[in-house]
Amino acid sequence: MRPYRARFLALGAAALVTAALAAGCSSSSTTSGGSASKPPILIGASLSLTGDFSADGQAFDRGYQLWVHDVNASGGLLGRKVQLVVLNDNSSPTQVTTNYTDLITVHHVDLTFGPFSSLLTAPAALVAHRYGYAFIEGAGGSGLVFSENLPNVFDVSLPVANELNPLVDWISSMSASQRPATAAYPMADDPFATPQTMLAQSKLQPMGVKTVYSKVFPEEVPDYRPNADQVAAAGAQMVILGSTDVPTVAAFMQAFEQQHYNPEIFVATAGPDQGAAFTSTVGIANATGMMVPDGWYPGYDNPSSMKMVSEYVAKYGGSPSDVNADVAEAYSVGEVAAQAVKTTGGTDNSKIITYLHSGVPLSSVQGPVQFNSHGENIKAIAFLFQWQDGKFVQVLPVSASGSVAIVNPKPKWSS
Repeated sequence: MRPYRARFLALGAAALVTAALAAGCSSSSTTSGGSASKPPILIGASLSLTGDFSADGQAFDRGYQLWVHDVNASGGLLGRKVQLVVLNDNSSPTQVTTNYTDLITVHHVDLTFGPFSSLLTAPAALVAHRYGYAFIEGAGGSGLVFSENLPNVFDVSLPVANELNPLVDWISSMSASQRPATAAYPMADDPFATPQTMLAQSKLQPMGVKTVYSKVFPEEVPDYRPNADQVAAAGAQMVILGSTDVPTVAAFMQAFEQQHYNPEIFVATAGPDQGAAFTSTVGIANATGMMVPDGWYPGYDNPSSMKMVSEYVAKYGGSPSDVNADVAEAYSVGEVAAQAVKTTGGTDNSKIITYLHSGVPLSSVQGPVQFNSHGENIKAIAFLFQWQDGKFVQVLPVSASGSVAIVNPKPKWSS
């Protein structure tokens, strides 16, 4: 998650190529003219295997690889095996542009899949458009991407602007006496974090939720403590933290604990969705009560999603709660691409673009997919999740199947 947390980073190491052809034999019905005698379908992607996005980039890589394994195990696409070519962008917007140019002009890939984060997706999509490639992605749902008005971009995940809708709706459903009286909105200067946090603030203020702190801070600050201390001093009942990663959330949580400040409601736009990477950093006890918006979670009641989660745990270990949304976003990109290839009968990118713009309903491990004229998934489902005693559970919308009761107020810090 989705998804699509972004930072400006310096150009790092040279691109690392990790081409992977997943194992899997052709189905028994394949003839001599099947996948064994046909060239593979090459799919190129640039991912942050190193750098500040590396945790998310590596999770995306795992999601792509799981999809490649599954599609090849079932005979490939149109009788051809799928081969994934991944270049490391080191979390750099500059390198991602070079990588997609190389994927298209040097590696001559048939299709391109998106990178992680809106910041990297925006320049990457421009390269794909220049060469006439469809650009299916799962982690670039902010206005930074869609303001380019490119006809080749298709985001399979929840649009960033809708992320906090379940939270706003939940607070709206409360009586005036039940709603939090005050709220703080610290937010990183980021195309994923800032828009949704500001939108939530604009919707909650008319409901009588008084803003006592609202400030955008540079994402690349060496120390988040001064900002966190200011929030603690404001003493808001609710904090909506516009964050992009685990370190930011952990820094605010640590500062709040040291200041003996415990907001009754604490929502972070990203970080708590990172499974074991989050709980191992902040501790299971302190994680309890923390909430995060997203469009998918490991317990999502979807057969293909449950199968993917089971495969992930079998291959990489851990528990279902350790599977973060990045994996599902990446896997969904592959699923949508496969449906387009099968329906159009090949890898003609112009035909794929036309097909995906036709309004046809598609499916993925994240749920339904249908693109509007901008390439946004208008059928994506918005959820809010919470950590409860070591389990990552769905809590909103209240009416949604699978939602459990919210822990409210959030328990006090563990130490």
